[in-house]
Amino acid sequence: MSTYGSFPGTRPRRLRSTPVMRRMVAETRLHPADFILPAFVREGVREPVPISAMPGVVQHSRDTLKKAAVEAVEAGISGIMLFGVPEEGKKDGLGTAGTDPEGILQVALRDVRAEVGDELLVMADLCLDEFTDHGHCGVLDDQGRVDNDATLERYAEMAQVQADAGAHVVGPSGMMDGQIGVIRDALDQIGREDVAVLAYTAKYASAFYGPFREAVGSSLVGDRKTYQQDAANVRESLRELALDLEEGADMVMVKPAGPYLDILAKVAEAVDVPVAAYQISGEYSMIEAAAEKGWIDRDRAILETLTGIKRAGARNILTYWATEVARRLRQDQ
Repeated sequence: MSTYGSFPGTRPRRLRSTPVMRRMVAETRLHPADFILPAFVREGVREPVPISAMPGVVQHSRDTLKKAAVEAVEAGISGIMLFGVPEEGKKDGLGTAGTDPEGILQVALRDVRAEVGDELLVMADLCLDEFTDHGHCGVLDDQGRVDNDATLERYAEMAQVQADAGAHVVGPSGMMDGQIGVIRDALDQIGREDVAVLAYTAKYASAFYGPFREAVGSSLVGDRKTYQQDAANVRESLRELALDLEEGADMVMVKPAGPYLDILAKVAEAVDVPVAAYQISGEYSMIEAAAEKGWIDRDRAILETLTGIKRAGARNILTYWATEVARRLRQDQ
């Protein structure tokens, strides 16, 4: 008992006293439906190929991708975002494998839709970087610069092909000026008003993409700083947000998630459309590596980072732990 009058008269610790008390008063709750699983499918493999920089994540074969999609449905998550990894000899300067109806991404979209139908939102990464021999997200001009408007033509075709292959949602990630409007028009022109557009609205040129480059077999030399955003800027993201909404984005996203929670919070406060965040490869790999060393509690760290992303304003989270965490949440419930 304090000798100083009635102080402390207010005791917030009362609401932290037991696990049930903490659960009851929790302001932020994770739910399986919050999650979207990014998944890689590699052309020409029969077995999944481990990604060394992302322990536990693989480049799927067509068969194991279908299995992963079924597991995602069973876990109760909302979507799967597909990235195609073509055979090396099929890359070229225009990324034509990305718009080939028989290219690996389109084949995978058809596979997954045939396997799970509408039980899982099947999403397609709409970008050329996996399919170009130079590794950039667009077409290069004669000086080696990314040609914005020529790239938009490729994105329009890619959107139509992905829609035809069964995508419920396309995710334009290239950060080209005007990409949302062009893609929306391209989809509407073929009568696919039903296909939603998840805009990568604030995609920063981040050091944390490193492991992803292995995951998609990137051929990139140099960087993407002329089209992805500068980490120093905030207002630029809000300008991009206004443009994407004006052009018809159905949902918007911030990428990466963890290093940009302030951006995520500002975006979430500014809009009335669903907001997503992508917990990217480097965020995943840091936790896995530290946990392997015994430096952190892996499961607690995963939940803490995901809770922080949702608390900052994300309605949905793309995370490589999506199925695992969804299963854990269902068991806890």
